[in-house]
Amino acid sequence: MSEKKQRMCVLLPCASNRRWAVPQSCLAEILTLPAQGETAPACVQWRGLSIPVMDFGAQGKLPFRDAQNGTGLIAVILGVRGSGCDYWGLALRGSGLTVRHIDESECQDKPEAVQERSLAAFELDGQTYQVPDLPALQGLATEMDSAASA
Repeated sequence: MSEKKQRMCVLLPCASNRRWAVPQSCLAEILTLPAQGETAPACVQWRGLSIPVMDFGAQGKLPFRDAQNGTGLIAVILGVRGSGCDYWGLALRGSGLTVRHIDESECQDKPEAVQERSLAAFELDGQTYQVPDLPALQGLATEMDSAASA
């Protein structure tokens, strides 16, 4: 009898056309910040560190700021030690932020839907999710952080 493969994942809404599924162990925290406008900050202060923030929905239609409470959400992602910044942020846009067990039998592989800087894509409950290449994105966040510091 085969054992079902389940993973505890965090589903992150990044943009109207981009949703990520990441292992829960890759997420440090979700920050709720007062939003100064419709754009996410380039970096945030978190636990005494300045961390760069990536925003894949900046050119889209989904606002960063929640109209009801004037806040925005940033997912703090754990980086691979020794590969640039130890943590980096991801601006969240739209609804669908969820933590759940995902059984592989619930997912349909969607190789034709894989976006840039993603390793795979799958469909779950009618939505397509990307499995992001977190080490590559960490490298990109490190470059952004270095450019901002220069």
